[in-house]
Amino acid sequence: MDEIAGIPPLPTEPFGLADDKLHEECGVFGVFNHPEAAALTALGLHALQHRGQEAAGIVTFDGTQFHAERRLGLVGDHFNRKGVIDNLRGNMAVGHVRYATVGETALRNVQPLFADLDIGGCALAHNGNLTNALTLRRELVSSGSIFQSTSDTEVIVHLIARSRERRDGFMSRLFDALRQIEGAYALAALTRKRLIGIRDPLGIRPLVIGKLGDATILSSETCALDIIGAQFVREVENGEVVEISDQGIDSHRAFPAQPARPCIFEYIYFARPDSIMGGHCVYDVRKGLGRELAREAPADADVVVPVPDSGVPAAIGYAHEARIPFELGIIRNHYVGRTFIEPEQRIRKLGVKLKHNPTPSISVEGKRIVLIDDSIVRGTTSTKIVAMMREHGAREVHMRIACPPIKYPDFYGIDTPDTGALLAANHDVEGMRRILGCDSLAFLTVDGTYRALGQPRRNPDHPQFTDHCFTGDYPTPLRDWDGPEPGQQHRLSLMAV
Repeated sequence: MDEIAGIPPLPTEPFGLADDKLHEECGVFGVFNHPEAAALTALGLHALQHRGQEAAGIVTFDGTQFHAERRLGLVGDHFNRKGVIDNLRGNMAVGHVRYATVGETALRNVQPLFADLDIGGCALAHNGNLTNALTLRRELVSSGSIFQSTSDTEVIVHLIARSRERRDGFMSRLFDALRQIEGAYALAALTRKRLIGIRDPLGIRPLVIGKLGDATILSSETCALDIIGAQFVREVENGEVVEISDQGIDSHRAFPAQPARPCIFEYIYFARPDSIMGGHCVYDVRKGLGRELAREAPADADVVVPVPDSGVPAAIGYAHEARIPFELGIIRNHYVGRTFIEPEQRIRKLGVKLKHNPTPSISVEGKRIVLIDDSIVRGTTSTKIVAMMREHGAREVHMRIACPPIKYPDFYGIDTPDTGALLAANHDVEGMRRILGCDSLAFLTVDGTYRALGQPRRNPDHPQFTDHCFTGDYPTPLRDWDGPEPGQQHRLSLMAV
């Protein structure tokens, strides 16, 4: 494995602004049977960059040997050079972009993880979180396993390596490992003979199959298929294991059949607007969220203004339904990232203007504004944006949020704060309104969210989506949190960096 040692973690974003948004999970991409597998994977990961900006990696196989490049930083910072791609030889590849929700940001946690097993090499890329990873890790360590990372994904590698299932080689060991893990996962695995795609029993995390000529593609989202010119074939179904080899595509059922419950936040926030999920165009869903919000929470206003970029589709839908003019009244600076030099204390008060600034040609003075955003986490950025609108003369500021209040933390791959830092978990709507400083505040209801996704309402007996951040209804056991030592569990940073 080709690694760069001693690179420190990336610095946090200034002013804590990043902490006021939900952070993406991860993205996986795989290619089978294409002479430019590495280059296609780099392009696919670039399209999935929104799912993770801390690290990227690619592993290939050339028929004899595995090759790997794993780097901290963005895909385009490392996988844009011919020499790097040329070193990743082979017609099979698997890649990963990462945002760390389990384990610290360090090179040892950059995926795909690679293991040289007694049955051959295996590279594994994982989107999601295991909710019993710490429990399993302790059992494995006590029985002699030696971990090299602090990622929950390595637990899966050890379970495969130690499995006593020998009947069908790698696949029987993989199934044995899958029967032991819990939580949310979309996996892409590469062995000497096959590319494998796996989706958790509820299909919480997404995974799709594409075709490019004779090549078969795995991807977290369809937008990555588009960038390489591949054709969307279908989604990997919940609980399905897809085995791609020279013999074609074989589908296996790893678990008893049950209804899928995909993550509702993929539609609200995480997926790229140009992706298709569950048969829905994500962009259309987000406009539908705005339309439902306008019906449920109308406001007497002169203009609808989105909080960019995530609030734009919902604001378009709101404005259309409410028959209120839409304006891009706030411009977002896309180039304020984790490498920005933190300014001196004397100019920290500029805060939110590093990312958001009013559009000069759109006067808000004396106007009643509806501010549309996709979600509120801590509320710090929303507070500053409301204040900024008032500073520029807005007469009234009405805030509308295109999802229900986020009251509960996530343990499936979304980096949400603890309950104590979630604004909606500690205040009612009126309390939040006072903190934000707006004239009115309203959230989309849970049933309104479901209607935007084509459902008449949420079925409380059999929910159609994973929506625990709103409802507290966690779809899987939370073994690492409900066990004998609750509270320390969702991070496996057991070693010093």
